[in-house]
Amino acid sequence: MTNTTHAERRHASLDAAFLCVSAGVFVATAAVTIVSCQSMPAPGGMRMPGDWTMSMVWMRMPGQTWPGAAASFLGMWVLMMVAMMLPSLVPMLWRYRQVVGTTSHARLDALTAIAAAGYVIVWTAIGLVLFPLGMSLAAIAMREAAIARAVPLAAGVAILVAGALQFTAWKSRHLACCREMPGTGCGLSGGASTALRLGVRLGLHCACSCGNLMAILIVVGLMDVPAMGLVTVAITAERYASVSERAAHAIGIIAAVTGAMAIARAVGLG
Repeated sequence: MTNTTHAERRHASLDAAFLCVSAGVFVATAAVTIVSCQSMPAPGGMRMPGDWTMSMVWMRMPGQTWPGAAASFLGMWVLMMVAMMLPSLVPMLWRYRQVVGTTSHARLDALTAIAAAGYVIVWTAIGLVLFPLGMSLAAIAMREAAIARAVPLAAGVAILVAGALQFTAWKSRHLACCREMPGTGCGLSGGASTALRLGVRLGLHCACSCGNLMAILIVVGLMDVPAMGLVTVAITAERYASVSERAAHAIGIIAAVTGAMAIARAVGLG
């Protein structure tokens, strides 16, 4: 009985340490992200034809090289993703720690870090694709006034579509995978390769699940701190809510209404 009690206390202490470290990482990445957004030369962005604002993240600073701009964007993107996704990732990592087949506490911490790294790798790869695409579209909008004027309408349509995706089987399936992985039936071993694969797999499910919500953030403004906060709350709510499908649908309704209003304004009906 004494040994069992001691083991339980030891596990509780390790869980508390894991949660404290996770909270520290969240606070640090969120703080750096907010400071980075507010320290940009024009944090509000650049006014464009069509009465909308382009985020400065899609523009090179004076004297900045393309590799430098890419590195700056990727650093900002990874920090932002860690801060935004950590509240919904921590429960999955905690469950992984409960079912992984190892009794070494040091190894358990290492495997948890590897699984988290696999998750981050997925979002880093998304950032690598997003940077040239965003920069190219921004360059076109700055060069062609007609296209720039069409952006508010396109943004409204994108938000409307993102809201509609909240009601699809695709969303439900990937959201369920995000909530249920890893489970006790996964047959997890204590191997580093297994941890990395699980992290990548979870990252892919997460990207498919909340990609539409991240698209809303990109459309609204990637460096918009209030928008980041709202999207983070939305992503977390549909993972944590006891009736998560209802949470996803409520978010979908809000997004769809917001998109419809944006479309009405863009066509002069609002």
